Amino acid sequence: MSAHVHTEGNAVPSVDGTDLGDLLEDLRGIHPGIDLMCDGARLIAHDRHDINMTQVLIALLAGSPDAVDATSLPGLLVERLTNPATNPALRTLSLDAQKAAAHQGWLTAHNLTDPDLRNTAAEANAAIDDRKDPQS
Repeated sequence: MSAHVHTEGNAVPSVDGTDLGDLLEDLRGIHPGIDLMCDGARLIAHDRHDINMTQVLIALLAGSPDAVDATSLPGLLVERLTNPATNPALRTLSLDAQKAAAHQGWLTAHNLTDPDLRNTAAEANAAIDDRKDPQS
């Protein structure tokens, strides 16, 4: 949690100078698709959300029990990029290298779509939902 949580006029604080902001800058300029993903993350981080939208975003980013969320996206994209059937650039590799790359891509997708990976985001949503019960 950030040490400085209060901003003038209760504004949403910038991600600049944070781990998230640094990551967004480090990823910029590699590929237009990655730039778009960074722009989307920056928009979400800087937008003002109500409680319900906050919960929806948490679920869509990393808290969907059926892995229909943004955490699955890089896993499935890596799986596609490491498969010579869907990435012709890999077809110049030896068959062993192609199989190894495809297997590691499959493992990446398997790991990033694992339902257990979503437990902490689901718990965050449960904690936010707890606001409805003043006795908690």
